[in-house]
Amino acid sequence: MTTGKRMSRPRASGAWCRCKARGASGFALIELMIAMLLGLIVISGVVSVFLAGQQSYRTNVALGDVQDGSRIAFEMMARDIRGAGLTGCTNNGRVSNVLLAAPVNGGSSWWADFGNAVRGYTATSTATDPALTVGTGATNQVANTDSIQLIGAADSGLSVAKDPEPSAGFKINAITTDLSIGDVMIACDPDHTAIFQITGTSSSNVQINHDQSSGSHSGNCTKGLGYPPICTAVGNTYSFGANSQIARLAADDWYIGNYVDSSSGAKGTSLYRLSLANIGGTPTATAQEMVRNVSGMSILYHQSSATSFVGAALVTDWSTVDAVRVTLNVQSSDQRAGTDVKPLLRTFVATTTVRNRVK
Repeated sequence: MTTGKRMSRPRASGAWCRCKARGASGFALIELMIAMLLGLIVISGVVSVFLAGQQSYRTNVALGDVQDGSRIAFEMMARDIRGAGLTGCTNNGRVSNVLLAAPVNGGSSWWADFGNAVRGYTATSTATDPALTVGTGATNQVANTDSIQLIGAADSGLSVAKDPEPSAGFKINAITTDLSIGDVMIACDPDHTAIFQITGTSSSNVQINHDQSSGSHSGNCTKGLGYPPICTAVGNTYSFGANSQIARLAADDWYIGNYVDSSSGAKGTSLYRLSLANIGGTPTATAQEMVRNVSGMSILYHQSSATSFVGAALVTDWSTVDAVRVTLNVQSSDQRAGTDVKPLLRTFVATTTVRNRVK
């Protein structure tokens, strides 16, 4: 018996499989390209953020290095500037300089010229810095750059126990092995200051001698340390009282010089400090690199009667300079630290007064 409902015929198994295969089709080429493009955009964003962070980190590190370098430079220079002309006792101007190396006694050594405790030089000065050599070699001064010489008393903590004039020697209050023959010293009391060179020490390290020397431009022109100095064998005798101060002479010359890295061969400019040292009994100026990658330094000076700072060429009386303004141009050692993929460059300015000349 038949009904009105039509009997469905079962599909062949092959037809069923073909239908299932068409329903599982993959990505089209356009869809794949769009997905890759979106992925590249995301990756580019991540890389950009990473590179920006890396550059910001390098810039901050370089800025910290530049600031640290400038701070060290100014602290060291400020200490020397403040102490220029300092004797440790008085600033009455009474100085008995008996050094044969001093210009007042016919010598020519810059470090013995206590009358010019502050003295600057620049490219426009009529005189050039006698302590330096301009050139391209390591530690040589860079041409057309400023320099400044500063002379004063260094800290020592020594004092006179007894000064038995007319003998040429001091008894000191403390045993010390820090002093040796050839050291340039300053002794002072309220009356005056004497500058001399040690010619001998005692075996017990409690006495230093200052005999007259016969050598040319080395030692003392007399053993007498009275004021004013008289360059004869005995000279102007004077006995410094108990507890009079004794200190080593500090003489420094700050300038921009060349450096050459011994390991990498890299070259550049640095801030140097030329200091007086006793080498084998002979006072010798030796250069020390203080801050690397200082590309420039300009120095201005204030005279007590002036209303403004001027360059070294316009200073009329160096004994009246009571303040110094130093400008340093410091760049980073990282040559790609700046936002323009160049060294980071910063300019710093500091003004320091000459302590014993401020009234």
